[in-house]
Amino acid sequence: MATLTDRRIVDCLVENGIGFATSVPCKQLAGVIELVENSKSILHVPSNKEDEGMGLCAGAYMGGIRSCIIMQNTALGVVVNSLATLIQFYRIPLPMLISYRGEIGEKVACQVEMALHTKAILNQLHIPAYHFRNVDQLEDLDSIIKHSYMCGKPVAILADAAFWRSAE
Repeated sequence: MATLTDRRIVDCLVENGIGFATSVPCKQLAGVIELVENSKSILHVPSNKEDEGMGLCAGAYMGGIRSCIIMQNTALGVVVNSLATLIQFYRIPLPMLISYRGEIGEKVACQVEMALHTKAILNQLHIPAYHFRNVDQLEDLDSIIKHSYMCGKPVAILADAAFWRSAE
């Protein structure tokens, strides 16, 4: 089920010392989640909700382990408080790999509403957002993760339907 693109993403996480990941199920991110779950380098703890995942990532980081969260943009509204009062307040670096549901090519109509608000919410929170539309942009993932850890801030990597269609 996992693709070469999924492998490239997980390899980049490992190369950047990510030792903990949490996720909530997502069809687009299923291959990444599968590889993280089976990784010997990353402890994967699935979350019931994304705000719970933020707490798990914060705890891992405070325990000396680099972390990331794998989630859908539709849950961004749920995590605003956790991002602002936990992750940002305590300057916790947190790469967020986010399936950007609702963009052109989306097959589920109800996903479109959150897509209209995703970038505005991230902008309002002053969280850098990097919109991946094709697999060629994966070459930037390493720098994005390094940037998050250098500045002690969360970053959002938005991978839309076109990105996943271009996946190898």
